[in-house]
Amino acid sequence: MQTQLSAQYQGTPDGLEAEAILRKCVHCGFCTATCPTYQLLGDELDGPRGRIYLMKQVLEGVTPTRKTQQHLDRCLTCRNCESTCPSGVQYGHLLDIGRKLVDAQVPRPASERAVRWALKEGLPSPVFAPAMALGQLVRPLLPAALKNKVPAKQDAGTWPSREHTRKVLMLAGCVQPSMSPNINSATARVLDAAGIQSVIAPKAGCCGAVKFHLNDQDGGMAQMRANIDAWWPYIEGQDAQSGVEGIVMNASGCGVTVKDYGHILRDDPIYADKASRVSELTQDISEWLPELSQRLRHQVSKQASKIAFHPPCSLQHGLQLRGGVEKYMGELGFNVKITGCESHLCCGSAGTYSVLNPEISYQLRDRKLSNLDTTFGPDKPDQIVSANIGCITHLQSGTATPVRHWIEVLDAALQKNTSQESKA
Repeated sequence: MQTQLSAQYQGTPDGLEAEAILRKCVHCGFCTATCPTYQLLGDELDGPRGRIYLMKQVLEGVTPTRKTQQHLDRCLTCRNCESTCPSGVQYGHLLDIGRKLVDAQVPRPASERAVRWALKEGLPSPVFAPAMALGQLVRPLLPAALKNKVPAKQDAGTWPSREHTRKVLMLAGCVQPSMSPNINSATARVLDAAGIQSVIAPKAGCCGAVKFHLNDQDGGMAQMRANIDAWWPYIEGQDAQSGVEGIVMNASGCGVTVKDYGHILRDDPIYADKASRVSELTQDISEWLPELSQRLRHQVSKQASKIAFHPPCSLQHGLQLRGGVEKYMGELGFNVKITGCESHLCCGSAGTYSVLNPEISYQLRDRKLSNLDTTFGPDKPDQIVSANIGCITHLQSGTATPVRHWIEVLDAALQKNTSQESKA
């Protein structure tokens, strides 16, 4: 796509990157066919191709409007279009640039600014945990809209106490420890059963995605640098818990962001090399399944439960990881299947999207749940599993079928097997 940048963007980092991305686009429209918002709204400007034209116009000097901003806001950032694109257009990176340039020129209404500020400052904040605990305490009294965002209180179980020579770093996350603490401890127990110790750096916090995608890119990058600083002694082996093999992510939304640290901080003279190293070391926990299936297969008995797997967009489109969970969980004896209908489409969670665009979000949730219910034909699944805290919470708000992280299912089977062996 031929582009003529306006003078204000020529030679700038954002302008150079955006121009390189735009020149890859051939306007074929394949992306439109797999865009969730285009499928729901039927508006070209609510699909990737239309949004690319809007951003191109801004970069060429056209003044954006409130409507431009809203069309970009309605994008889920699911990156399904990147999986579909035959030309390798990095739409997600272009959207980050486009949103930043548009927000710099188009003021938001005060109420909208307040909600976005509350989300970007509140979710990664230390006050989130007590606020969530209070919400869980009064959950039965909450209106439906709030109850959807407050999962029932969960027991985290026991963190393994054994030490192993093999170690990995694990990011606790900002909301996951309060909303679903068992995901982290289940991950640690599964790795422990395979002879791998999970280490959490005390000063590591939010991955930076919440602020970055709410257009506080400076705030998001500050959190990224803080995480790099917290992890670096473990990566370099400068303390007692040295020699980590990698950084394991059990929330694919965080994983896709940390995997992008090298790109986001590429122009930072102090952090560029460290960020690149962190990105290289980062893997979703599903990428460890080939080894885990070998090490744990004799510790897990075959499971009869019918499990429908929802692969988050951040896993299948952002990280480009497909098929691993179903394959290796199957090898471990689980009856896990992916739905044959629209498995590529977003569930509507998309970070803070379900708060900012609830109507579209809940339409996509219900559409996703309807498809998940047909995974095993006429029989509904006994449980649904996913790989991201946001998807899990969002899907659970629309169904009575239990929704969990797949690592929790594997952990529960290991714990059950251990319990049975101890009784024998």
